[in-house]
Amino acid sequence: MLPNSAQSPLASEHELSSTAIGVDIGGTKVAVGVLQGESIVCKKTFPTPRDGWCSVLDEVTAQVRHLQLEFPESVGLGVGMPGRLKEGNQEVLFANNIFDFEHVPVVEFLSQALTLPVVLENDAKAAALAENRIGAARGASSSVYITVSTGIGSGIILDGKIWRGFNGIAGELGHVMALPCGPLAGSAIPGALEAVASGSAIARDASFAFSSSVTTPEVFKLAKSGNSKAKKIVDNAIRFIGTAIADIQKFLDPEVFVIGGGVTEAGPYFLDLVQHYADEYTAGFANVSIRKAQLGIDAGMIGAALLAKECFYRNQDTKEGSGG
Repeated sequence: MLPNSAQSPLASEHELSSTAIGVDIGGTKVAVGVLQGESIVCKKTFPTPRDGWCSVLDEVTAQVRHLQLEFPESVGLGVGMPGRLKEGNQEVLFANNIFDFEHVPVVEFLSQALTLPVVLENDAKAAALAENRIGAARGASSSVYITVSTGIGSGIILDGKIWRGFNGIAGELGHVMALPCGPLAGSAIPGALEAVASGSAIARDASFAFSSSVTTPEVFKLAKSGNSKAKKIVDNAIRFIGTAIADIQKFLDPEVFVIGGGVTEAGPYFLDLVQHYADEYTAGFANVSIRKAQLGIDAGMIGAALLAKECFYRNQDTKEGSGG
């Protein structure tokens, strides 16, 4: 069972070079892959079953069994998925974007179905670990991973470990209140960060402003071309993100921020503006280091596999230490 705050960093090169299976369960698709060393050597995806959690885990079991036959050296299975986990990370309390995922004993189910140790983690926290271990924040003792796409999620790494907090909810940045500041003060209504600054929020505001359906990539394209409405909408959202990063810098003072998610496909236009506003609101305090995520959509799956490796070798060390 994992402790509430964290797990130990990777202990050795042997551990890092070993093989484990990672699973990333999402609302629309499930990705299953094999992490050999630092590389994904096999990956399969399938649509998330819509008829209940048993069907989801049955399909995961079937896919993992195939991978076990091909990669019998796998030391464990890591599962990342959205939602809040029960203390001890054995059970999903509730995942609002996956049908019927409420009080689901993921670890018990998969452990009984497979001959592999199983570890469970929130997907954003798993992605944060992956970017810290082998991605954009590699070598940093502390980092914050933020994904900006349909919603906004995040994960925190402190002293090389996932920080979950007392209730396991640390890193729920998308649900933190975004307070108006600067030119927004007095005109903008405060709300949860993902309600005012996510990709879906940008598309919503643009569709209202242009009186027609506009996608997030289209908004950024218009903004880059100089359209004043689009520029104002994008600037509005990114100011909130930059302000949130500045607040985290002043409160936690991490070494690196890593930003991923679909909105980062806007490239330097997005990231440079985030950096600008983060710097503006930390002036006199610290320099903010912001990097684009390197692992893309595979970060959650990679992080889950890394956790499986850590869990396996930590248990091995415990057995050896006790003479078992």
